[in-house]
Amino acid sequence: MNRRSQRTPIATALIALFAAPAASLAQQAPATPVQQSAAPATTLQEVVVNGAASRDDFNAGKSSISKLPEDLHDVPQSVTIVNKALMESQGVSSLADALRNVPGITIGGAEGGQIGNNINLNGFSARTDIYLDGFRDRGQYYRDTFALDSVEVLMGPSSMLFGRGSTGGVINQATKKPQMKAATEVTGSVTTNGLVRATADYNTPTGDTSAFRISAMAQDGRPSTRDEMTVQDFGIAPSWRFGIGTPTEITLSALLQHNHDMPDYGFSNLNGHPTNVDRNTFYGFTDDRTNQDVASLSAGITHKFSPNLRLRNQTQFNYVETDARETAPNSVGSVSARGFTPLTTSTLPLDQLFVRLQSHDRKIRDYSIFNQTELTANFDTGSVKHTLLMGAEIGHDGYNNQNYYRNGSCNGVALNPAATSTAAAGTSGFVACEPLVNPTYTASPANVPTSTGNLQGGSANTLAAYLNDSIEFTKQWKAVAGLRYDRYIASISNSINSTNTLGNTALASADQTVNYTSVRLGGIWQPTEAQSYYVSYGTSFNPSLEQLVGTVGQQSLDPEKNKSYEVGGKWDLMGGDLSLTSAVFQITKDNARSQIDATTYALSGKIRVKGFRAGATGHITNKWQVFAGYTYLDGEIINGIATGTTGKVPTNTPKHTATAWTSYTFLPNWEVGGGAFYMSERFANNTNTVQVGSFVRWDGMLAYHQPKYDVRLNLFNIFDKKYYDALIQSDGGRSVPGTGRTAMLSFTYRM
Repeated sequence: MNRRSQRTPIATALIALFAAPAASLAQQAPATPVQQSAAPATTLQEVVVNGAASRDDFNAGKSSISKLPEDLHDVPQSVTIVNKALMESQGVSSLADALRNVPGITIGGAEGGQIGNNINLNGFSARTDIYLDGFRDRGQYYRDTFALDSVEVLMGPSSMLFGRGSTGGVINQATKKPQMKAATEVTGSVTTNGLVRATADYNTPTGDTSAFRISAMAQDGRPSTRDEMTVQDFGIAPSWRFGIGTPTEITLSALLQHNHDMPDYGFSNLNGHPTNVDRNTFYGFTDDRTNQDVASLSAGITHKFSPNLRLRNQTQFNYVETDARETAPNSVGSVSARGFTPLTTSTLPLDQLFVRLQSHDRKIRDYSIFNQTELTANFDTGSVKHTLLMGAEIGHDGYNNQNYYRNGSCNGVALNPAATSTAAAGTSGFVACEPLVNPTYTASPANVPTSTGNLQGGSANTLAAYLNDSIEFTKQWKAVAGLRYDRYIASISNSINSTNTLGNTALASADQTVNYTSVRLGGIWQPTEAQSYYVSYGTSFNPSLEQLVGTVGQQSLDPEKNKSYEVGGKWDLMGGDLSLTSAVFQITKDNARSQIDATTYALSGKIRVKGFRAGATGHITNKWQVFAGYTYLDGEIINGIATGTTGKVPTNTPKHTATAWTSYTFLPNWEVGGGAFYMSERFANNTNTVQVGSFVRWDGMLAYHQPKYDVRLNLFNIFDKKYYDALIQSDGGRSVPGTGRTAMLSFTYRM
């Protein structure tokens, strides 16, 4: 028996479903003269179905990114898709948790000027490389998964497809779309930490070719075992789709979300490691909070002129408003009659040390509006087949950040220096100091007023045109070639700057225009339908004003330029049920901005990451499936981007990361699953003076399924491992502890 014939449980069931009604109709049909003279009807043999397919399939197999072929075998890059089935199995509710399934990704925490999801991908920041349905989602907010069908990660520089950025790759959030089949699903969950969460997903046809869908979420309570961490969030995501199955299809969608969260800035460092205190220790005040309002509106139209010619136009508007009052541990030190003295090393007992706290208060407005028009044409030139993508993009980004600061004292001594003839008054926002061990958890000192700080402003316009040809010479040999031209025009300003404040290095204002052409090349060999081997080359660029902030010396610099080489393979085993991938790659940032002194930058830095990755997704048997991956990163700062960084490992770049999740269906309705996340040691800064140790976190799952409902128990960090989840480069390197042992019980009902 060949491999494809072994796929009997699903295939046989489908045959039975379609054959049974046909047989019934044949038996009920009246006899005609032709039928009476025909040979006697053949009686269908009884079909026996053994076993049952898993209700959820971790193997997505296809991408939703319009710029890529649906079939991942035809993409000459590593692509990892974390779909809804995997997220539900693991009890995932945030983008950060979903991305733990992708080795090579590490999580950054709340920075001094940045909050929300800060991701490192293959050793490079992906702060502005997060996308929503193919559009840049640059807002600084904490992303939920309630409205998502999948999270897609495309590895390596991809400016030809997405424009500026994407040094390490891009992360695309694919939202749920209306379907013609009516369905309603409601889920409620509760954790041992006291977090209560509810989600709903309602889909209904509204006509013969239209459908409406709305997803909603609300949660309240503690998301981790760190007692002071609380969230109070809600969101809705409506979408309406017209013309389904017709030549012209229109989709209107929105994502509206409100977050009221307690920020977590983690621990400071001492003696080259995170401070060795209880992981539930929290430095901050009871009146800290991060309030965020998010609105994303999208409208798209697709028209098929013929099976071989399609036009697509889509517009998306994103708006994020943040009101944050946040206090972070800035450094560890001693306290005397002279006040606070910061220390990086100390032999004093921990209960004799203190932490200096710094305010990070701000109001941010971050918005963008982009329009993409794409024409896709399939045609032949002789025996060679082409899929030609021609596109144009126009967009505008805006950014406004009003900073505030709170200047306080420690042991009666001011923490911020007063103005002198040679130095300006301190605006660093040092609020107070607290004991390193067992700090009190109180409101911000009443005698510390809030003062208005720097107002950062920025805007940028993008104009781009791109062309990509997917070429099929034969069934076995294919190629990809693409070019994209970007014109990026940015301007920024700072109210407190180098011209009006002594010692300040912020630019009063700056304008920048960058013109850049990105390249994408790939070759694919597919000796059989189950095998695909590829080589690829890609480039990307990072303008110095990419994040709409800037420091003196950056405004006249050319963009950083990145390039990658990748060789890999993709295999389907067991008739396509199990997919394997592997690749070796190198990503180089050739002219990284290097800080020479407080006012001078040069394009003399160089960062290189060499690596290997492998993955396995799908069914080993019809009852047993797996999602696993491993990535090796050899990162090095070849030429220093700051003093003391040459030869060092880039921040938050572990050599080894691995993830594995598996589930097994036993008895008719029970499912058990579990897995681990592993990360080797890494550094919290580019000078490698703060090291965070390796860890393995084990999770588990037990579920009971019925046609109308599911009950699922998820266990997180089963062995209560103390580990650090996110690293923050600011303040010399801070580390945010991960959650302790937690259980979550969920109930899902389908109507």
